[in-house]
Amino acid sequence: MSVADEKPALDAILQKVLELVPFQLSTADGVEVARRKFSELPRAEIHPELNVQDRTIDGPAGPIPVRVYRPPTPENVKLPVVLFFHGGGWSVGDLDSYDTTARRHAAGAEAVVVSVDYRLAPEHPYPAAVDDVWAATQWVAAHADEFGGDAERLAVAGDSAGGNLAAVVSQLARDTGAPALRFQLLWYPATTWDTSLPSFTENADAPILAIDAVKGFSAWYAGHVDLTDPPATLVPARAADLSGLAPAYIAVAGHDPLRDDGVRYGELLAAAGVAVEVHNADTLVHGYLGYSGVVPAATEAFDRGLAALRAALYR
Repeated sequence: MSVADEKPALDAILQKVLELVPFQLSTADGVEVARRKFSELPRAEIHPELNVQDRTIDGPAGPIPVRVYRPPTPENVKLPVVLFFHGGGWSVGDLDSYDTTARRHAAGAEAVVVSVDYRLAPEHPYPAAVDDVWAATQWVAAHADEFGGDAERLAVAGDSAGGNLAAVVSQLARDTGAPALRFQLLWYPATTWDTSLPSFTENADAPILAIDAVKGFSAWYAGHVDLTDPPATLVPARAADLSGLAPAYIAVAGHDPLRDDGVRYGELLAAAGVAVEVHNADTLVHGYLGYSGVVPAATEAFDRGLAALRAALYR
């Protein structure tokens, strides 16, 4: 019996939602169509109690928009800070389309969240996104006081392409010695770029993200890079040394081409002595954060990761 035969079926409630609101990430019709379809997905309005502020910070190629979310606490109380990097194949997604997800992180982790609107491919290919999120990380570490944040309790989080960027920032922070990160929360990240891993074949035609889209978005972002010897700022799993990184929680989904990518990175981190927990939501798909609050299994998996983040920030 194959792994695919043994794997639990797609969550029944999620299946019904996908039938009602079908969506598939794709590069086939060009980037503008991909962005429009992603932005038009229905999203809930949640956590109105948060104090939300849009601002811009200095970046390497001009201003970078960020959105700061602060739970309702006295202004003199310093809260931990989470930098959030959105997914979307480094090519789609923005502050608005990830507003709900950022709000859940702020409320669930009891932390200030700074969501970063980094430059997108294909107009701005690698390393533009890396340059922007790293600049934002350094800015937050230096200016956390401005929004009631505690720079001594700093974490990074991101989903998919954003998980890739969060893993990269974790390595850059270690390599430069600052800022010190408490935690890295990686939601179904792209870390190995190794499509020979079994899940890429097993889930080649999966809902939301299929292998054609993985290849298409990767080409938009880094088609110009020689992948025979890629830099770790593109492929975090290829770093020469993975020791000394912030503790990690890596969330993967059973019906996701990237499942084994995240699992493999977790194995590499553990082998390097990094504290890491890998959780496989085996009935869910890539992008399941977007179904939190609608699909109970997605809500549970989201809450599990947020609990790990909150525990690390308040330890």
